[in-house]
Amino acid sequence: MRVYIETLGCPKNTVDSESMAAVLEKGGHSLAQDPYEADALVVNTCAFIKDAKEESIGAIFDMAGIKKDSGQLLLVTGCLPQRYAADLYKEMPEVDAFLGVNDYEHINEALEEAASGKRVSEVTRAPREYDELEVKVMDAGGASAYLRIAEGCDNVCSYCVIPAIRGPYRSRRMENIIKEAESLAAQGKKELILIAQDVSAYGKDIYGDLVLYKLLRELCKIDGIEWIRLLYCYEDSITDELIQTMKEEDKICNYIDIPLQHINDRILSDMNRHSTTASINDTISRLRAAIPDIHIRTTFITGFPGETEEEFEELQDFIEETKFDRLGVFSFSLEEDTPAAEMPDQVDDDVKDARRDALMELQREISLENNKKKIGSVLETIIDEKNDDGTYSGRTRYDAPEIDDGVILTSDTELQPGDIVYVKITDAFDYDLTGERIEK
Repeated sequence: MRVYIETLGCPKNTVDSESMAAVLEKGGHSLAQDPYEADALVVNTCAFIKDAKEESIGAIFDMAGIKKDSGQLLLVTGCLPQRYAADLYKEMPEVDAFLGVNDYEHINEALEEAASGKRVSEVTRAPREYDELEVKVMDAGGASAYLRIAEGCDNVCSYCVIPAIRGPYRSRRMENIIKEAESLAAQGKKELILIAQDVSAYGKDIYGDLVLYKLLRELCKIDGIEWIRLLYCYEDSITDELIQTMKEEDKICNYIDIPLQHINDRILSDMNRHSTTASINDTISRLRAAIPDIHIRTTFITGFPGETEEEFEELQDFIEETKFDRLGVFSFSLEEDTPAAEMPDQVDDDVKDARRDALMELQREISLENNKKKIGSVLETIIDEKNDDGTYSGRTRYDAPEIDDGVILTSDTELQPGDIVYVKITDAFDYDLTGERIEK
């Protein structure tokens, strides 16, 4: 069969879809680029917050419409069925099969059963150890690849459903990660983006210690890999060894994603975070002292239950003083079966959203200020694509794909996706830069 996969949500879902693609290929199936040319449609869903669930449901109904017109099989996989399997099975008769986040290896069997007219719902609990599945990189022409190093989460933040969906934290064996990284390098990938729900916790469950820094040292030895990027590091697990490794290894981008969520100690405690105001400030200071050009990405939540105007202003002042290079803000999403959903003093939606918008406006000003400082500098840039007008779109070492700033550049010579070039920055905007390729 030809199978079309629609992926929603975070990079971890992208890797899940790549795992499904590998299983499908082994089963004799192929991937379709157009849903109308496919024999089966797969929607790999996200259910992290309300907006993500609504987007996933919308995508399912869109694919159901295509199925009605063209007669394909329709499969729904991932976080949404993992969380709501029974309800979905009852409410969405147009879906032929549901698979949870731990069941991708059975997609071929699900296709066969669905093709025979049997509806399928397979949602199992997380295994105790990391379940190794091959991946098939679906963006074959790109130079970047996500490399998952762990699954699940042990942090149990009071607002988050991820541990319930994904299960406990399970690190991959280092040798398996290195083997996959070597395979990606052989496929021409130049940038590895390390992902997990908590990258910085790597190894604690199977090696008895935080050994992300050791893994990074080994990955840096792989020929062909030129950039390594870290997403989703928890502040309390950023060790001196990790910082020193980032400082010493040229391949590791001076970029780190640390989801902080808030700065007020009372709210952090109610969130069941392990960080405090003091520890957050200390970690930022250590990073910036060791790596002066480190670009820190973070996320915050506005309107957590009980958040007062004074506590919000504390967060606002912290952002203004710290001047994060990259920042996102979410309004608190009340998720059933989480402790935060039962907390008193829930904040009105309009207040949550107004606070979110105020922080994003503040960050827009900070981002523009930071970007203007780059005018005249020369930055190493990876090319993502050529534009219709002859310019190129790329990213600096300080930018992850799809979520951070971009660079629009001109070049006197032809460039290809994956080329890493030097660009002199000529202008700056809120979230993008422009420049020209130069020889260095």
